[in-house]
Amino acid sequence: MTRFELTDLITLLRESAGEDEGVDLDGDIHDVPFAELGYDSLAMLQTTGLVERQWAVLLDEEAVSEAETPRQYLDVVNRALSERTAA
Repeated sequence: MTRFELTDLITLLRESAGEDEGVDLDGDIHDVPFAELGYDSLAMLQTTGLVERQWAVLLDEEAVSEAETPRQYLDVVNRALSERTAA
């Protein structure tokens, strides 16, 4: 099974919404809220669209909107990937 990793998320965040100068996305950001990383709901919506297209997965909108940190977002994506593989 393929897993969606933090490096994948960071790449897509940079691609869809850029990166604030004062934020180091290369550090341990698993539990840092997206708001502190400079990403609002629109940025996450754009990122989610990229994830769905590039990873051929449909994400639960409610779960995505409740994911406040990269760790939580990764869990949502990997759960969907796991369910797709099991189907």
